[in-house]
Amino acid sequence: MPTSAAVRKAVIPAAGLGTRFLPATKAVPKEMLPVVDTPTIQYVVEEAVGAGIGDILLITGRGKEAIEDYFDSAHELEEALEAKGDTAGLELIRKSNHLAAIHYIRQGAPKGLGHAVLCAARHVGDEPFAVLLGDDFTEPGNPLLRRMLEVREQRGGSVVALMEVGMDQVSLYGAAAMEQTDDEDVVAVTDLIEKPAPDEAPSNRVIIGRYVCDPAIFDVLRRTPPGRGGEIQITDALKTLAQTPSADGGGVHGVLFRGRRFDTGNRLEYLRTVIQFACERPDVAAEFVPWLRKYLDNLA
Repeated sequence: MPTSAAVRKAVIPAAGLGTRFLPATKAVPKEMLPVVDTPTIQYVVEEAVGAGIGDILLITGRGKEAIEDYFDSAHELEEALEAKGDTAGLELIRKSNHLAAIHYIRQGAPKGLGHAVLCAARHVGDEPFAVLLGDDFTEPGNPLLRRMLEVREQRGGSVVALMEVGMDQVSLYGAAAMEQTDDEDVVAVTDLIEKPAPDEAPSNRVIIGRYVCDPAIFDVLRRTPPGRGGEIQITDALKTLAQTPSADGGGVHGVLFRGRRFDTGNRLEYLRTVIQFACERPDVAAEFVPWLRKYLDNLA
């Protein structure tokens, strides 16, 4: 059932241990690893802000204090830059201070993405909300999240972002069964399977790290037992909502994602992301691209 309730809050789970990036993540949260010179988590926050969301809850854990420091004021650094007359540097470091109203809560134990989302229940209350994974972002300016908010407003329920992948990749994601709606880029989700084997996947359309959730998901998560990996999976809770669309929660729809997505949660994709951004930034590319060409030529 369509609803007029606006989505005002976003939840960003960022409590993972980042074991794929050891030893660096022994001391640095993986969400703080820079894409050239900007932490991944800033791109994620900016994506939420760009869609009109101004209240953001970060789900963190032990060893994630650097994230809180990053979005706080750095008075000593600001004073040093002011003394040097470095206005450009001041603008850069102050930008993260004023992006949104940012709040924090600790997950406590690594019980899965569904549990991380459940930790947000008190902050979110009885409102729809967005969930954005902290190591995954779309190209700046992509309208995906804004479109998801539109679909939520028009159709109610929960909304997921779906991307087409090769069948050899479906086991890395939650895969969706779906039916086409009268909107070309919107489907009705009828089933979801978390990380299925290729021969068990209902399709090669998979959920990427963007969700708009009806608050009914909290009660479902409280009843959801641990699933894949012994963790509470948000995919399992969304499956329940998708298969009981007449109940409170309004079913689940998917927005078909088109554009570039950057997954910095594994080393290879992180390196690809850094190189792409370096090649496309005017202040870096002029020197970096000729060097890269020469380097690759020497490898040939």
